[in-house]
Amino acid sequence: MPPERVPARNEWGERIGYSRAVRAGDLIEVAGTTAPGETAYEQARAALDVIGNAVRELGASLNDVVRTRMFVVDIERNADEVGRAHGEVFAGIRPATAMYGVTGLLRAEMLVEIEATAVVESDGEASTR
Repeated sequence: MPPERVPARNEWGERIGYSRAVRAGDLIEVAGTTAPGETAYEQARAALDVIGNAVRELGASLNDVVRTRMFVVDIERNADEVGRAHGEVFAGIRPATAMYGVTGLLRAEMLVEIEATAVVESDGEASTR
């Protein structure tokens, strides 16, 4: 069965040639996701909403997320806000995660980019753990 894809619904999807998320069998990979907002917290919460929507489109839920990666500009200033947003979304799920300090993202106003990996049950049912 060929991979299922959720298109990147932004100007970069076609220009760069990527999908927001791809499901191959039981594995879902969500591409680095940014979102608008004034603060790192707002951007992280919005990015996590996009990630949640993408995994749901592929028959999963945030409960199926097993790993996240957070790339944070000016990590000393923004780590707490990004971590708070991540904690609000994943407090009961607790995926493996990492937070990396980076010097910049695609646009200067972007403060955080988040990736996610989910694993779903073979029958395609979203987990209710």
